Amino acid sequence: MALKIENKAKDRADIWLYGDIGESWSGDSVTAKDLSDELKNLAGVKEITLRINSPGGNVFDGLAMYNSLKKFPARIVTEIDGMALSIASVVALAGDEVRMAGNAVYMIHNPWTMTAGDSAEMRKVADQLDLVRDSLAGTYAAKTKDKSTLEQISDWMNAETWFNADESLKAGFVDQITDPIEIAAKYDLSRYRYKNTPVVAEKIALPQDKAMRAMVARMALKCNSRRACGQA
Repeated sequence: MALKIENKAKDRADIWLYGDIGESWSGDSVTAKDLSDELKNLAGVKEITLRINSPGGNVFDGLAMYNSLKKFPARIVTEIDGMALSIASVVALAGDEVRMAGNAVYMIHNPWTMTAGDSAEMRKVADQLDLVRDSLAGTYAAKTKDKSTLEQISDWMNAETWFNADESLKAGFVDQITDPIEIAAKYDLSRYRYKNTPVVAEKIALPQDKAMRAMVARMALKCNSRRACGQA
């Protein structure tokens, strides 16, 4: 499972959220229930460092993670170690402070899904996607405040926009840029159907933890599912 919890001291803990968000065939993923169950074990913790390296996944799992973290009675500092793409970019904003490694990447886009049915069913699904899109845009806007307007965010989502650390800071998605982390592994992002993947996103920044590097290397070799549900 692509979730690691380390309770370093009585009053603080680290959470590594690496891999897909929501269930996947490979098993290298984290569901909202996984995170919720772990948070229950951290009662009394005053500060959590949430480290993220994720290509995205199920939008509803991601929104549930965001809400669980927001409600948790501890200060949360998000560290984007490599990538926060798609719905992972929303989970990252659950932090009271959001930091991003100098060589990390951040991406936002409109949610999408796979479905089947007649024209009435297709219209219904399209309306549901619009509702989810508006919810995501509102979450981004609540973070960026006066740095980026809701209209600008909507344009970025429509275009599937990728940001480096400097651009993320300027747009208001992150609060601080930290030192770049040595490149240690690669993700094959071709399976995620992203339209505008930059070359730099094929190289991800990882902490220098041998076990975590090995785990992510294994994850990169496995196929991830795209189920008939909202993806972002």
